[in-house]
Amino acid sequence: MISSNEYGSLSWELLVTVDHQHEEVQKEFLLQVTGDLHIGGVMLKLVEQIKIAQDWSDHALWWEQKKCWLLKTHWTLDKCGVQADAKLFFTTQHKMLRLRLPNMKTVRLKVSFSSVVFKAVSDICKILNIRRSEELSLLKQSEDALKKKKKKDKNSKEPATEDILNLCNSPVSSGLSGSPGLYSKTMTPIYDPVSGTPASSTITWFSDSPLTEQNCSILAFSQPICSPETLAEMYQPRTLVDKAKLNAGWLDSSRSLMEQDILEDDQLLLRFKYYTFFDLNPKYDAVRINQIYEQARWAILLEEIDCTEEEMLIFAALQAQYHVSKLSLSSEAQDFPCESEVDEVEAALSNLEVTLEGGNTSNILEDITDIPKLADNLRLVRPKKLALKTIKPYWFVFKDTSVSYFKNKESAQGEPIEKLNLKGCEVVPDVNVAAKKFGIKLLIPVADGMNEVYLRCDNENQYARWMAACVLASKGKTMADSSYHPEVQKILSFLKMKNWTMSSQAVSDPESTDMKPECFVSLRYTKKYKSKQLAARILEAHQNVSQMPLVEAKLRFIQAWQSLPEFGLSYYIVRFKGSKKDDVLGVSYNRLIRIDMATGDPITTWRFSNMKQWNVNWEIRQVAIEFDQNVSIAFTCRSADCKIIHEYIGGYIFLSTRSKDQNETLDEDLFHKLTGGQE
Repeated sequence: MISSNEYGSLSWELLVTVDHQHEEVQKEFLLQVTGDLHIGGVMLKLVEQIKIAQDWSDHALWWEQKKCWLLKTHWTLDKCGVQADAKLFFTTQHKMLRLRLPNMKTVRLKVSFSSVVFKAVSDICKILNIRRSEELSLLKQSEDALKKKKKKDKNSKEPATEDILNLCNSPVSSGLSGSPGLYSKTMTPIYDPVSGTPASSTITWFSDSPLTEQNCSILAFSQPICSPETLAEMYQPRTLVDKAKLNAGWLDSSRSLMEQDILEDDQLLLRFKYYTFFDLNPKYDAVRINQIYEQARWAILLEEIDCTEEEMLIFAALQAQYHVSKLSLSSEAQDFPCESEVDEVEAALSNLEVTLEGGNTSNILEDITDIPKLADNLRLVRPKKLALKTIKPYWFVFKDTSVSYFKNKESAQGEPIEKLNLKGCEVVPDVNVAAKKFGIKLLIPVADGMNEVYLRCDNENQYARWMAACVLASKGKTMADSSYHPEVQKILSFLKMKNWTMSSQAVSDPESTDMKPECFVSLRYTKKYKSKQLAARILEAHQNVSQMPLVEAKLRFIQAWQSLPEFGLSYYIVRFKGSKKDDVLGVSYNRLIRIDMATGDPITTWRFSNMKQWNVNWEIRQVAIEFDQNVSIAFTCRSADCKIIHEYIGGYIFLSTRSKDQNETLDEDLFHKLTGGQE
């Protein structure tokens, strides 16, 4: 028998491998330690044994078997659970990482591999001068995309040399954050809000950042359009299942890069994960606006989001206008715009900005007056499974969040034929401006799925008023809300872009313009039309946007992207509790949609505004959600870890708490509370 004092004094050997660049010095060290020695003491003993004079402040201990950092230096080995069989690595916390940005440009910079991903992304965004880092995250490339890249590299005769922007001298490399001046709203504007170029008076703000004026321009301007051949070599999702695979690789924001098997100099994608672009401002957000524009552009070119031929031509025209404006800017210097011009851009932004349930509440008096109503003759279309569509004219009245219809105007004082409650419904535009078709598709949740109803309007103005009312009603808002009139104007603006006719000043010969039309549309349309036909159609659409300045063309592109029915939907394959087959779950900024995998039709929609609580059963990896009116759902995720969907829901709830009155510091604890779960 030995006494407890004697037992406590017993020491044991701990093997630590040191990550250093000195070849003549050994890398493995045996330390004589006791269980009550704290982590800081272990590191001190280790540095004394290494006998290399260098700055070890960025080094920390990584426990290989447990895949965790030992960062609490005051904790003892016993408290951490470290015993003699532990394999510890003494390595740097900041390592090189290659990031592929939304504009397909790759940057190489030092990132903290020990901070949680949420914090690491915040630091990355400070280097790149992107505000609102909470909207972005890191994504592993899908296996299908990697297979296509390997096949391309294999078939290529010349070895692929990637053009990488090296930002390894960034402030984050030493554990420091980026310049706080870049985030100050009281300073002089960083960017020209019309051209997006760095304002000359503020170039000094970049002096402590690797973003020189040249590097900043690379990130703030769209790069030359790729060729159709390059586009064909890139991975394009064909089905909902393919689209679901794209979203399987999001990293866990509550864990570090090392904990998720990311190694030094690996490549990840930096992407906008949450489609709620808050407080966009050209004076501060040239890089952010350009990267959103680029993510939208590639999503359309690679058909990650569906759009009609008419819409595709609008996107092509806006891209063409952006490049025309960019060329004219490079050929002639522009003065900094006067304040009135800046104010006009800011006023336009209020119509382009996407928020969750917020919106501008400055016009409070308007919101508390009598709720306005719409009343007009519309046509009702009800699709029938075993018969042709029935189209009948009725007198429609829109009030609060409901639509009622009557046989005629005279009978509107009595009981309606039917009253449709639009709260929580799906609203999809069904428009073809050239054919004078202005339809609104309503998918209204009912007990056994979705009730499909179409409203047909006579003209653009009528459509804009009714469409805006339907969109607001689906969110539980009425026409008294201050966002109603901006929504009407936004819809009219989008319709105006679609309504083009060849003017007398139009370019008659597409060959006279230095334009490669195949670069502006997806492969589907390059196969459908000859180059001359495509160029003529793009130039035709270009007439309505030919006077737009550089930044406005990008903002209009983003706005048009936001108007697409599938905008902001991230897909996952799930199995609902009680179901015998898999379905697709679409996660958006304000709702969840259950979608039939075979047909792509929505089955049911659940709004976040009706959600009471959500949680995860980590043992069976099942997400359970409770809504109002005793509605509850549960599902397991088949295409990704259930933590990803759980984080998506919590992340959108977190982003809905933002307001312009707050400063730009984030409540990181609240984010982790809403997204982390209790795994």
